[in-house]
Amino acid sequence: MLKATLTHQTYFDGNVQSIAFERHGRRATAGVIAPGEYHFETEAPERMIVVSGELEAKIGEGWRTYPNGTSFEVPGKSAFDVRAKDPVAYLCEYL
Repeated sequence: MLKATLTHQTYFDGNVQSIAFERHGRRATAGVIAPGEYHFETEAPERMIVVSGELEAKIGEGWRTYPNGTSFEVPGKSAFDVRAKDPVAYLCEYL
């Protein structure tokens, strides 16, 4: 059995935390976002899946709400903003 390599990352003074892992040759992170508003920059294209809670995201113009079970994609070499009123759990898949 192969041993999984997990990497813990903390952003924004601990308000966003994630654990990076690889599955079937694809990179992903699972994490939690505390209430607040945050700005992220991307290298690779990403798919953000809201696992629990509700997340608002601004990709380009305007905010959209993503409830539990929905997702959005962000182009590589770009940026996006998110905000949460309550804690949100997410899965980020690197495409």
